[in-house]
Amino acid sequence: MIFNLENLQNYRENNRIEFKSALGGLPQSIWDTYSSFANTLGGVILLGVEEIDNKSINILSLSDHNKIVHDFWNTVNNKQKVSINILTDKDINIIDVHGKRIIKIEIPQANRRDKPVYIGQNPFTGAYRRNGQGDYHCSEIEVQNMMRDKSDISQDQKIIENKGLDVFDYESLKRYRNRLAVVRPGHVWENLDDVDFLRRLGAIEVGEDKLPHPTAAGLLMFSFEYEICREFPHYFLDYQERMDDVARWTDRFISNTGEWSGNVHDFYFHVQNKLTQEIKRPFALKDGWERVDDTSVHKAIREALLNSLIHANFYDSRGLVVV
Repeated sequence: MIFNLENLQNYRENNRIEFKSALGGLPQSIWDTYSSFANTLGGVILLGVEEIDNKSINILSLSDHNKIVHDFWNTVNNKQKVSINILTDKDINIIDVHGKRIIKIEIPQANRRDKPVYIGQNPFTGAYRRNGQGDYHCSEIEVQNMMRDKSDISQDQKIIENKGLDVFDYESLKRYRNRLAVVRPGHVWENLDDVDFLRRLGAIEVGEDKLPHPTAAGLLMFSFEYEICREFPHYFLDYQERMDDVARWTDRFISNTGEWSGNVHDFYFHVQNKLTQEIKRPFALKDGWERVDDTSVHKAIREALLNSLIHANFYDSRGLVVV
C-alpha cells in the first residue's frame, strides 16, 4: 500500500488504515486489526497516532517504541496467540514524524493458503475481516470459504462421492454437445459416449470407491436444481428485468421453479439471449462475404455473465442475481 507519512495529517481511518495511540504499550486491539487486514485487503497500522473527535490527527511520541516492537514480534510469532506470522522485518519500522517517533506496521493480504488468519486457537471465533473503519468477526460461512480456498484442489474439482451419474440432466448435456458440434465440427470428442465425454470435460471423476461420481463443476453445469441444492444449500440463480419503477420486475427467470433444469449451463444460455436480444446487429461482412452478427457489446455482455457464473461462490449464503 502506498502511504506518504509527510501527508499524514490528510489521512483518516478507513478499510486500509488504522490508528492506535499505544501510549500504554502494545494495545490488545491490534490483533483484531492484524487479523482483519490479513484476511481482507491488507493495510497499515500506525502506533503513536490517534484520530480525535473532529477527525483530525494527533501525533503522539512513543518513548518505549523499542519495547512495543519487541512485544509485537513476541506475540505475532506465538502460535498460541496468533495463527500465523505473515510479516517480515521490513514490514515494521520506527519512523520520525515532525520530531515524534511512531511505529508503522504494514500488513499484506495473506496468501489464500494462510487464511483465515485468526487470534487464539479457534478460527471460528478469532478470525476478523475489515469493513470501513472497523474490525468485525468473520461469519462461519466466511471462515469455511477461506478454509476451502486453502486447498490445492479447486472447488470445481471436488468429487461429490455421495452422488452417482443419475444426477445429470442428459438433455442439458445434449444441448451442450450440439453447440460444441456447431462451433467445433469434427472435434475428437464428438463420437464419445456421454460418460466418457463428461469425464473429458472434468464433470466426472473416479472417487475413492473406484466408481465415477460428478465433480462440483459437473453437478453445477449439468444436473438438476434440486440435486445441486443438496450439495450447495443456498444455490439460487435469478434473472430480473426491470423496465419501470412500478413493478418489482417486468420479467424474471429463476432456478427453483421446477419447470427447467435450473443448472448453470441452461441459465447462461437463456439469460444471455435475454440480455442481447434488443442489441442492434449492424450489417457487416468478414472477408467480403461472411456476415458478422457479433459486436463488441455482445462480447462484453457474454464475458460479464460468464465471469459472474464462473467466479461465483455457490457455497455462499447469497444466490447470484442478474438485473
